[in-house]
Amino acid sequence: MATSSSSNLAKEEQKLALKLLIPAFLILVIIALYPLGQVFYTSFTNREFASATETEFVGLDNYQALLSITIRELPPVIDEETGEQAVDEESGEVVFERPIRVLPRDPHLYRPSFEFSFFGNKYVVGARTPDFIRAVWNTLVFTFFSVFFETLFGLVVALVVNSEFKGRGAMRAVMLVPWAVITVVSARMWEWMFEPTRAGLFNMLGDRFGLIDGSYSFLSNASLQLPAIIAVDVWKTTPFMALLILAGLQMIPNELYEAARVDGASKIRQFFNITLPLLKPSLAVALIFRTLDALRVFDVFQVMLSQKRYSMASFNYFQLISARQMGMASAIGVIIFIIIFAFAILYMKSLGVDTE
Repeated sequence: MATSSSSNLAKEEQKLALKLLIPAFLILVIIALYPLGQVFYTSFTNREFASATETEFVGLDNYQALLSITIRELPPVIDEETGEQAVDEESGEVVFERPIRVLPRDPHLYRPSFEFSFFGNKYVVGARTPDFIRAVWNTLVFTFFSVFFETLFGLVVALVVNSEFKGRGAMRAVMLVPWAVITVVSARMWEWMFEPTRAGLFNMLGDRFGLIDGSYSFLSNASLQLPAIIAVDVWKTTPFMALLILAGLQMIPNELYEAARVDGASKIRQFFNITLPLLKPSLAVALIFRTLDALRVFDVFQVMLSQKRYSMASFNYFQLISARQMGMASAIGVIIFIIIFAFAILYMKSLGVDTE
C-alpha cells in the first residue's frame, strides 16, 4: 500500500515538473528555435536584405556557391625560345602558370583562394566564393592558436595565483582587468599600438631600440595580420581561462598534496599525477567554452581588419549588411552553426565530458 502511494506521488511530481517546464520551453521556442528555423529556411532562398525584390526558393544554390572548391596543379611556364621552364630573373625560382588560367570558368567561375607547394609542385585552391574559404581557414587558425596559448598561459596564471604569497588577492583582481575591458575597446587600443607610424607603441619601441624604422605596418602585412589578432585575443581572454582553471584548482583537496610530499613526490610529479588528472573536467569545460567562442569571433576581426581579412562571422556580416544577400548570409550562419556543433560533440566525446 505504501509502495503504491509512493508511486502515485512520484507520478504527480513528474506531472508538476513538466507543467513548470512549459513556460521555459515556450520561451526557448520563441527566442531560439523559431529564429533558428527561419535562418535555415532563408538559407534556401535568394532573399535580399532591406529590399522589395521578390524572394525565390533556390534550394542548395547558396551552399553550393559557398562550399564548391577545387584543387588544381599549376603547370610551369615554358619559355618559347628555349623550350624549357621559365625562371624568374630576380629570385631564380620557376615561374608557374597564373591560377586564373587553370581554374574552371564554366559552368561556374572559380577564383583562387590560396596557393601551396607540395613535393616541388605548386597547387591552387579555387572556389566560387574564395573569401568564405579564406574566412573559414582564418577562423580555424585563429581558434587553434588562440585557444592553445590562452589555455597554456591561463594554466600558468592559475597555478601562480593559487599558491600562497603576499598580495595574492590583489593579484587575482588585477589579472581580470584585460577580460573586463570591452572587446571593441581593447581592439581599438591594440589598433593604436599597431599604428604604422611612430605614434604606434610597437613602432615607437622598435624605432627606439633600432629594430624597425618606425613605420612598420603590422595590420597591412598579410603575414602578420593573424598573429596580431591572436595576440590581442590571448591578452584579453587568458584571464577568463585562468579563472575557470583556478576554480578547478580550488576543488582539489590539500590532503592529496600533503600525502604526496610525505611520500617524497616532487612538485613536477605532483602536477602530473595529482593536479592535471583532477583538473581535467575543469580544463574540458574551459576548452569547450573558449573554442566555441573563438569559432564565432567577430568583433576583433571587424574592428582591426574590417574587409582586409575575414573571420566566418565578419564575412557573414559583410554578406548581410554590405552585399545585402540575406539568403547567402543565412547559409553562412547555418554552416557556422554546424561547425560549432561538430566541435562541441567532438570535444565532449574526446574529453569525456558526457561521462564525467
